[in-house]
Amino acid sequence: MTAILKRRESESLWGRFCNWITSTENRLYIGWFGVLMIPTLLTATSVFIIAFIATPLVDIDGIREPVSGSLLYGNNIISGAIIPTSAAIGISSTFNFMIVFQAEHNILMLSFHMLGVAGVFGGSLSSAMHGSLVTSSLIRETTENESANEAAWPVVGIWFTALGISTMAFNLNGFNFNQSVVDSQGRVINTWADIINRATLGMEVMHERSAHNFPLDLAVIEAPSTNG
Repeated sequence: MTAILKRRESESLWGRFCNWITSTENRLYIGWFGVLMIPTLLTATSVFIIAFIATPLVDIDGIREPVSGSLLYGNNIISGAIIPTSAAIGISSTFNFMIVFQAEHNILMLSFHMLGVAGVFGGSLSSAMHGSLVTSSLIRETTENESANEAAWPVVGIWFTALGISTMAFNLNGFNFNQSVVDSQGRVINTWADIINRATLGMEVMHERSAHNFPLDLAVIEAPSTNG
């Protein structure tokens, strides 16, 4: 029996490090992107936890009214947030944001919002019914057994959603149909548009009472004269 011994080539420390980073034998693949991602995620997670526990109060509205968002200042896991007005934890905060956003921008009557809802919910419906984000309503079938799956419907929906939010940033709001129905005598016939408008205006002025003036169209009595 003849044995052949092959001398192993010496490898530099950098070479061994590169092989370890890009090795698929590791339990968790790291890769070069992971070299940046893993320390960044660890740092961000640590800072978030510390901030969630001990962030000081913030004058978020600029009206000398400190708002707390951390656990040490009386919040719990639902009401707490790093930025006090952007708490994404808890459905209550989400609904509050949605109602106030509707009051300030009338987003329910914005075409982009409608298309965004149709796209995202339509994509969810397609996923639930067909098992994938099919787009058979937009793309003709490829063969008799399958259709091209480009996920165009939810993608276009997300685009319109982003367009809607970006539009609101420039205060280009939804259509206004308030008090648009009147009888033969000129008296307003309230529609759901008027009811939603009054309800959301009330939510707007009540969620930050010291930052808004109560709108006159919600007052139950005539506003007093300021001219004496």
